[in-house]
Amino acid sequence: MDNLVKDGSFKQVALRAGLYAMLIIFALFYLMPLFVMLVTSLKSLDDIRTGSLIGLPRELVFDAWGKAWSGACIGVQCEGLRPYFWNSMLIAVPAVLISTILGALNGYVISQWRFKGSDFIFALLLFGCFIPFQVILLPMAIVLGKMQIAGSIGGLIFVHVVYGLGFTTLFFRNYYISIPVELVKAAKVDGAGFFRIFWSIFLPLSAPIVVVTVIWQFTQIWNDFLFGVSFSQAGTQPITVALNNIVNSTTGVKEYNVDMAAAIIAALPTLLVYVVAGKYFIRGLTAGSVKG
Repeated sequence: MDNLVKDGSFKQVALRAGLYAMLIIFALFYLMPLFVMLVTSLKSLDDIRTGSLIGLPRELVFDAWGKAWSGACIGVQCEGLRPYFWNSMLIAVPAVLISTILGALNGYVISQWRFKGSDFIFALLLFGCFIPFQVILLPMAIVLGKMQIAGSIGGLIFVHVVYGLGFTTLFFRNYYISIPVELVKAAKVDGAGFFRIFWSIFLPLSAPIVVVTVIWQFTQIWNDFLFGVSFSQAGTQPITVALNNIVNSTTGVKEYNVDMAAAIIAALPTLLVYVVAGKYFIRGLTAGSVKG
């Protein structure tokens, strides 16, 4: 009997050790590109030419980071990523706030204030989530032109709000549908109106799904390239477009360390968001955002 217990314990320990070893191998394999980018950004050009791809730098050099931020050339302008970083911030922050608020209101209406055709409208919004970006480029360009906001920061904000509305509505609708309808009925009996019920009952309960929506929208908007390159012009381009131009417009010696530093700078905001709020993202998903 004791031998069986020992054998069972040994098998469990061996299985657990094997799983951990497999996870560590997968994690190292997944993080290898980031490691190569980071060490390359800290090398001099001579070190890059003579050293190994995955080798550590002989001497830490941070010049590439400074040049990527404020000195790298994009065409004839050598301003680095700095102005484009702030362009992306000016686009992402308002677009995230507006699409989150509108999505919350839409989800609230569709889930709790049933009206004729509500399911059909929700189906159309859901269908919009799966339309490829390329399909809407020409119609959106026409709309932006008629609204006279083509090529502007405001135009890009509008594009991201419109395209993100289907996702934010889906998130909030699936979260709000799990909230008992009796709360709404009781509030109506007490004389509360549409907005009072939303602000006093639903919004205080929405912290988990708000985090999910903000992380999702910020990541999608910050990492977008297609809308940025299609609907922007000089002075309003987001950081993803600038990064592409830096990598593809280098003249003379190819500065791989600058390219790697620029790529990491462009990815830092989304990386920071997931590091800080990643656990809240999982909690929000498990709190009801995928129900219904």
